[in-house]
Amino acid sequence: MTKKQKTLLIKIIAAAVLYAVGLLIPFRTAKTVLYIAAYAAVGYSVVIKAVRNIAHGQVFDENFLMLIATIGAFGLKDYPEAVAVMLFYQVGELFESVAVGRSRESVSQLINLAPDFANKKVGGEIVEIMPEEVEIGDTIVVKPGEKIPLDGKVVSGETVIDTSALTGESMPRELKVGDEALSGCINLGGVIEIEVTKEFEDSCVSKIMYLIEEASSQKAKSESFITKFAKVYTPCVVAAAVLLAVVPTIFTGNFTQWLSRALLFLVVSCPCALVISVPLTFFCAIGKASRSGILIKGSNFLEQLSKAKIAVFDKTGTLTKGKFSVQSVTPNGVGEEELTEICALAEGYTDHPIAQSVKQAYGKKIELDRIGNSAQLTGFGVKATVDGREVYVGNAKLMEQQKIEFTEKDSPFTILYVAVDGAYIGCIEVADEIKEHSAEAVGKLKKSGIEKTVMLTGDNEKIGRVIAQRIGIDEVHAGLLPSDKSQELKEIKKDGITVYTGDGLNDAPVIIEADVGIAMGALGSDAAIEAADIVIMDDDIAKIPAAVKISRKTMRLVKENIWFALIVKFAIMVLGAIGIANMWLAVFADVGVSIIAILNALRIQR
Repeated sequence: MTKKQKTLLIKIIAAAVLYAVGLLIPFRTAKTVLYIAAYAAVGYSVVIKAVRNIAHGQVFDENFLMLIATIGAFGLKDYPEAVAVMLFYQVGELFESVAVGRSRESVSQLINLAPDFANKKVGGEIVEIMPEEVEIGDTIVVKPGEKIPLDGKVVSGETVIDTSALTGESMPRELKVGDEALSGCINLGGVIEIEVTKEFEDSCVSKIMYLIEEASSQKAKSESFITKFAKVYTPCVVAAAVLLAVVPTIFTGNFTQWLSRALLFLVVSCPCALVISVPLTFFCAIGKASRSGILIKGSNFLEQLSKAKIAVFDKTGTLTKGKFSVQSVTPNGVGEEELTEICALAEGYTDHPIAQSVKQAYGKKIELDRIGNSAQLTGFGVKATVDGREVYVGNAKLMEQQKIEFTEKDSPFTILYVAVDGAYIGCIEVADEIKEHSAEAVGKLKKSGIEKTVMLTGDNEKIGRVIAQRIGIDEVHAGLLPSDKSQELKEIKKDGITVYTGDGLNDAPVIIEADVGIAMGALGSDAAIEAADIVIMDDDIAKIPAAVKISRKTMRLVKENIWFALIVKFAIMVLGAIGIANMWLAVFADVGVSIIAILNALRIQR
């Protein structure tokens, strides 16, 4: 709890104690003093807000309505009702405050993608300077393990880079002379020289930070349901009460009687059932979701999620596990086990994710004394001596380079071709694993009312389409950088309310850009989790349709409470206006309806 929430809780407890004592003691004067003290404790902030808003021209809000309704109760000398109305209102405010949770303003502070320095080549020397000081046309040197500080073109050297921070893809990418190098990627191989083509403020890293800040500011302009409702409801009931006090008096002359009815009308009109049950329903829904491993950061996100029509997903780490595994082994003249063993041993000294997947499939300890003369062949694969035999493992280009006859396999995934002493012995297919519940989750989303599913990925189009087909995704946009994803999402949002699910740092701006952003919490980056409106704590994609189900049930209960409260209140307001309803019926219209609405709200827990 925040300090402000704790203070409000203390006020509520103090007011409740004073109110309870006032109900129990028999002395009228003491009762009145206790009721006034209770009202002051719990209603002081509401009164101040109402007065301040009136001074600024914002008259008709929920604070004004609570003030005038309780003044009406005091005018009728029904002090317990005045205190109860304000007490219930503040309980509702506390529920809403707790439900909203902490803000997401610290997103940009979590981004550690931007490098601290750049190695600028000046003549024959290397000078370490700030990235902001590098100009277009300058040559920078990036050593193994360093981040690429600015966007540019490789002019010297070859290497392999980790692009996962930008694209979310765990597959390292090869860089050679003439290729485009993007800032934020990590150099995993040899030394490269890059001719800078963009200043730091226009680089890929800077764009990511800008997108997060821009999307965050655009998303912070939402009003609560109660505030919007009060802007219409409050002036209507106040005007009706004034007319009730004035118009009949003109014809009957009995001002006291009609003033009493007008004040009774205001007491009945107090929207306690709404100001309590609406935030309480959201609060209970958020609690239920939390117990299921779904962290929802505010009630407004639940409301938006219930209206979602389009579900958009990142691929790697969201629909897939983000780690490679062997999909198939196709031997040629040897057994599957022997092919896997030879390939795993040849990759014995390699830490590449693809090599790791083969070694995992082999399942035995790598005997390094069986391996000799191991060498990385950048852009092709590896060469090693295994048990005295020359082994090549790599792509089709490696087989062609070594003039080895082989059968090329038609697959969008990574294929490792294996040759021993110049003879092709088979291939191994490696791919990112699809999560167990991905297809099931997509199916459930469609049944729940999601009209279209879309996948945005930094991977190539062939792989993207195969994954989408296996899972049941309707539409694929592949080969995307973060800025591309944000642009694609803006276009998708034109067709309806959109929920986006991702897990990487590169997904943070897109998560914020979406109407509802969901992050995978167990393996996701801190930036994505902070940017998200909803966090799936265990990375189980099946929780997304569960969250949609909770959101839609929540909104159904909210609407039930709104209609029930309004119908009962309007009925008793009419009875009060014509002199049939008394204060007890007014109390039922306020407190009784509130209790029924609260009990209905608690159904979300089941």
